[in-house]
Amino acid sequence: MCGNHAMPVFYRDVMYREDTEEKDRAYLKLYDGHDWNWFRVSLSHTDMEYLRKNWAGKKAAAPVLEKRHRKYFLRFFYTEKVLLTKAAAKEQIICSVDLGLNTDAVCTIMRSDGTVLGRKFIDFPSEKDRMYRVLGRISRFQRKHGSVQVKSRWAYAKRLNTELGRKIAGAVTGYAEENHADVIVFEYLEIKGKISGRKKQKLHLWRKRDIQKRCEHQAHRRGMRISRICAWNTSRLAYDGSGTVVRDPGNHSLCTFQNGKRYNCDLSASYNIGARYFIRELLKPLPATERSLLEAKVPSVKRRILCVYADLRELFSEMELLKTA
Repeated sequence: MCGNHAMPVFYRDVMYREDTEEKDRAYLKLYDGHDWNWFRVSLSHTDMEYLRKNWAGKKAAAPVLEKRHRKYFLRFFYTEKVLLTKAAAKEQIICSVDLGLNTDAVCTIMRSDGTVLGRKFIDFPSEKDRMYRVLGRISRFQRKHGSVQVKSRWAYAKRLNTELGRKIAGAVTGYAEENHADVIVFEYLEIKGKISGRKKQKLHLWRKRDIQKRCEHQAHRRGMRISRICAWNTSRLAYDGSGTVVRDPGNHSLCTFQNGKRYNCDLSASYNIGARYFIRELLKPLPATERSLLEAKVPSVKRRILCVYADLRELFSEMELLKTA
């Protein structure tokens, strides 16, 4: 089974049972070549303390055998029921997140009327510097010795990249929880085809899907929801509705609007991400006649890929006027 990447499940009381005398030991039913017998195994004390501290009282499933780095481990599974928030769109507080290459993540806390309650730039420069130095050593080693003997070095670089993704996801979810956000909004990022250019390696190492997946798991455990919007033009269009932006050639994090304003491009994109989510959620439940009336007054909301933060402010104002009329 190991050759087919399948490992056995140790069903409780049949193939797995806990040791009643010592907390960090368990019994596994294994085949010794002649018969199935119970074997006593020792478990890591720190791992068991982590399970007892964070998963006490949760429903435990059967552990699964796992082989990593020529060693065997037991992977424990737990299930829990969490009620996700059911707040209406107008009452929601969201955390819109722009994942980037220059800054790891830019978060904006926003209400449905466009009020910005908080902003945060999440960046781990020391971790990225360490990973890029490792990549530089790999590049120099490959030029001298070829690409056959660098498997262990690439494995180390990938572990650094994975740990960076974990830290980014934890920081995003923690900031959303601090501000009592109901929804975390991401872009639907899809990179297909051959990647070329100077940032080719950075894009390959960009763990955007892994970060979003980890954020989704952590957010659901905290009762928050996850949503995604179309990523087209979120960074290209200025949040104030002035049109396309021009990125600085020396610093791609900064840009210049058509009206001459200098602004952070990732922060502008996070405003647009949150605005597109609210525009979609505010218009979706409305009757067709009311939606058409609002689209006539704010024509830009007809095409979601052209919506910006200024359109949300205008749409919300028109909805309030329509309500009082």
